[in-house]
Amino acid sequence: MRLFVAVLPPEDVVHELAAEVAKLKQLPGAERLRWTNRPGWHFTLAFYGEVDEGVVPDLSARLGRAARRTPPFPLALRGGGQFGRGQVLWVGADGDLPAMRLLADRTEAAARKSGVAMAEHRRYLAHLTVARGRDSVNVRPYVHLLDSFVSRTWTVSDLALVRSHLPKSGAPGEQPRYETVERWAFGGAG
Repeated sequence: MRLFVAVLPPEDVVHELAAEVAKLKQLPGAERLRWTNRPGWHFTLAFYGEVDEGVVPDLSARLGRAARRTPPFPLALRGGGQFGRGQVLWVGADGDLPAMRLLADRTEAAARKSGVAMAEHRRYLAHLTVARGRDSVNVRPYVHLLDSFVSRTWTVSDLALVRSHLPKSGAPGEQPRYETVERWAFGGAG
């Protein structure tokens, strides 16, 4: 199964982001981007890719321990940026970003210790993808509009193991489906 672990924003913050994305979609050239649907808005902490079902129990136990060692922390959506040359448009984060990076490191370590093959380690950058482009798109106007965007701050108090089901029909605009496999509350033991 195709898995990743993520922080999921609360529904009211998702509504705030939806209003901001609606403004972005009004900009010239917005039709050249593939916009991520609301169920796809999450902060990926670690992407695991295809994971054998036999590994999931050990991975889950390790993710549960990582959650118990993590105290709740404040987070908000803030600003935006791009990866590549307009290939990915994202919304950033504000709050206790060192805690978010530590949690990302812990979830990556949990996977490695469970035998999940992970790509080369990179420094974590908290971001939530809102659009992708197949071709290079000048997303500077979108990033500029996002400069002033700030959601309300919420307390992150759990992490989620999410399964992604990739589109199969080939229909234009079809989006992946996401299924939360398990969630673990933070314990705050540090």
